[in-house]
Amino acid sequence: MVRALLGKPQTKSVIFTIAALPFCYLLWGAFNDALGANPAEYLIRSTGELALRFLCLTLAVTPLRAIAKLPELLRFRRMLGLFVYFYAAIHLLCYSWLDMGFEWMDIAVDIAKRPFILVGFTAFVLLTPLAATSFNRAIRWLGGKRWQLLHRVVYGVAVLAVLHFYWMRAGKSNFAEVVVYGAILAALLLWRVWNKRFARH
Repeated sequence: MVRALLGKPQTKSVIFTIAALPFCYLLWGAFNDALGANPAEYLIRSTGELALRFLCLTLAVTPLRAIAKLPELLRFRRMLGLFVYFYAAIHLLCYSWLDMGFEWMDIAVDIAKRPFILVGFTAFVLLTPLAATSFNRAIRWLGGKRWQLLHRVVYGVAVLAVLHFYWMRAGKSNFAEVVVYGAILAALLLWRVWNKRFARH
């Protein structure tokens, strides 16, 4: 039954709608003054965490596909990956606009001066070619092996994203969520290492 449900064309539209709902809520909250005493901070924090959550979901597709024997899950991975980039881009936009007022020189200085901003920006830069080559024509143009090699950069992005989150929370000594995200991403990456080694034997 699960396989049949995942294979239905409308399932992709449902998942897209669910993935877009947080953005719709943030947009509604921003226009209706419903994001608390500091809406700018709420938007920056929330969009960053959404990008991290979708990164976890995207990396979870392959292990779930193998463990549950549901190849149909693969058809959602690209869309989830694009939502990672979407929320990361909104996160960067909110920082550049609401925190820095689009003062590009100040943004450049801030990136160079603060390690956690530099790490987050680097993660976004590395995500950009992955989003830009997420369509079938890019796979044909690059070739399957080169495309796969390029998209392994996502593992480095995951490490940088957790480090960015850790440094952001370090100022408030609040590491509970950092540990959760770090554990999830570590488990997903370790599964890939284990699976690769196991598949060779």
